[in-house]
Amino acid sequence: MAADGHRLAELEITSAANPRIKQLVALRRRRERDKAGVTLVEGEAEIGLALSAGVRPEALYYCQDLNSPGAGPVIAAAVEHGAQVIRVPRVVFEKVSYREGPDGLLAVVPAVASGLDGLSVSRTPLVLVCAGLEKPGNLGAILRTADAAGVEAVIAADPVTDWGNPNVVRASKGTVFSVPVASGPSGQVLDWICARGLRIVAATPAAAQLMTAADLTGPVAIAVGAEQTGLTEEWLARADVLVRIPMFGRADSLNVSTSAAVLTYEAVRQRMQGADLNSSPPVR
Repeated sequence: MAADGHRLAELEITSAANPRIKQLVALRRRRERDKAGVTLVEGEAEIGLALSAGVRPEALYYCQDLNSPGAGPVIAAAVEHGAQVIRVPRVVFEKVSYREGPDGLLAVVPAVASGLDGLSVSRTPLVLVCAGLEKPGNLGAILRTADAAGVEAVIAADPVTDWGNPNVVRASKGTVFSVPVASGPSGQVLDWICARGLRIVAATPAAAQLMTAADLTGPVAIAVGAEQTGLTEEWLARADVLVRIPMFGRADSLNVSTSAAVLTYEAVRQRMQGADLNSSPPVR
């Protein structure tokens, strides 16, 4: 609904040369997203989750030729949240789409808030820290794990990509809007963690201690490092405990998003079975 309580008029754009269509294509670039203060969310499921998390889209583009039967409720919900609806033909939608097999829904939403100063956690949080991750797909997959496990926040230290990267949004299935996130230089993130009394549990294949032997209850920040190089010496030096995941094959490590999931659910297991469950964050 518009501010005056009336449904916004639906627009139709038929030309790929339209300035609004060109701007949508430009928003694939971080510089343009930062300048406009927005990001893109594509897909029925992703937009639906963003709306349920309270996101108020600026605009929703749809293509009837590509829409599934479930598109109608999502479009209606976007209108209720104040979005302007724009209908486009298939040739135009395929130009602005950034995924294979598009379902004909693309939303422009406000940029994801990611300042450390605005991030608050409970007294005994479980936090995930991703230091120097390069691949948006891994960052998005970690967000899906965080959402499922009830992690209170995910922090990107020395981020290579931004939270509004369309591929982060896509890989997260929209959970980038349901999990509190933040970004900052490693030194700033480490200071933020220590100021809140969180123990840093650093994952590294070189650790002597298995993750199952470490105490992952209480206020904990689990840190995982870059895909190729792992955590830096700065993180390893300031960690309270170093842990490794049991490995029985020839490979010495897992994909970083898989490692984060294994470590997170070990923490969840310990918190569910611990004696003081009331001090642990709720498991959703």
